[in-house]
Order: sequence, then C-alpha cells, then structure tokens
Amino acid sequence: MSKSKIAITLDEEYIHQLDGLVSEHVFQNRSQAIQEAVKEKLSRMKRTRLAKECANLDPFFEKAMADEGLTEDLSQWPEY
Repeated sequence: MSKSKIAITLDEEYIHQLDGLVSEHVFQNRSQAIQEAVKEKLSRMKRTRLAKECANLDPFFEKAMADEGLTEDLSQWPEY
C-alpha cells in the first residue's frame, strides 16, 4: 500500500506518551504509532457500523429467508 505524508496536530500529552512508547521500542517511530492507532480506530468503527446494521435485521424474516427452499427434495440439489 502506498503511503503519503500528512501533518497533524496533537496535544503535548499525547506526544509525550507517543515518545515514551517509541523510547520503549513499542514502536519504531511516531509515524508507525500513529498509523497503528488510526488503523485500529478505523477497524473498530467498521465493526461498530456492522453491528449496528445487524441489529436492524429482523431475525424471524432472516430465518424465513434462509429456510426458503430447504423444503424441496434434496435429491434435486447439485452434488458438490
């Protein structure tokens, strides 16, 4: 994946914490730490959105859709 440089502004408190993680060799540098944080946050947001969408589903309707066609003769189904 290609990378681009950006400029960000952070509170001094976060910068000190980042620098501490870098000095403890948790991350190679600030950029890696910030990239990991952004990646994790975006992943969590995606999972949250999926969970919200799943909560909107009607379980009875979904089950009925899944069961539709299962009453047919299984001999008519193709073999895999």
